[in-house]
Amino acid sequence: MKKNKFSKNWIIKQKRDVYVKQSKIEGYRSRAVYKLQEINEKFKILKNGIQLVDLGAAPGSWSQFVVKNFKNTKIVLIDLKEIEKINDTHQIVGDFTDENQKKNIMDYFDGKIDAVISDMAVNTTGNKSIDSIVTGELSVEALNFSTDILKKQGCFVSKIFMGPSFNEIITIAKKKFKQVNVFKPPASRKDSKESFIICKQLR
Repeated sequence: MKKNKFSKNWIIKQKRDVYVKQSKIEGYRSRAVYKLQEINEKFKILKNGIQLVDLGAAPGSWSQFVVKNFKNTKIVLIDLKEIEKINDTHQIVGDFTDENQKKNIMDYFDGKIDAVISDMAVNTTGNKSIDSIVTGELSVEALNFSTDILKKQGCFVSKIFMGPSFNEIITIAKKKFKQVNVFKPPASRKDSKESFIICKQLR
């Protein structure tokens, strides 16, 4: 009963959501696109000619945004699920934490790249502390991967949740990058505990 009530509330919320409506009008696959847009407006992480990896990319709206708004991009999307084709991108179905997949990503590019972006989160269990910890572990994996593939002036963006692992992620990030910011975009729902960590310039 509670689950049905939750589902109905979610559907009502979606119908009223201005970002959901806007994403449909503009042809994006999810409202999450506006989180990246707002992050970019504030931190200027994207540019023409950018080479980037989109981790946990499904359904693909972040890569859609980059392709639509910037020229001569080179993008790898990776996700456990197959994603509907996005022109001018290279898709890998798999787990980015797998060493073979990391090699596949690196081999696609001619050298170091400009950005690693991630809107990844684990499938929720309902236990916010556990969800935060597991998603935090994914963020750390992504952070470590980014230090291997990014140019010195490169940028890393990842979803993180307020919770037990939050401070640990910030500490690790500051050891690896010169600039570290935490930002909750206006497009992020108010009742969500998500924020995004934006890291620039490898140490």
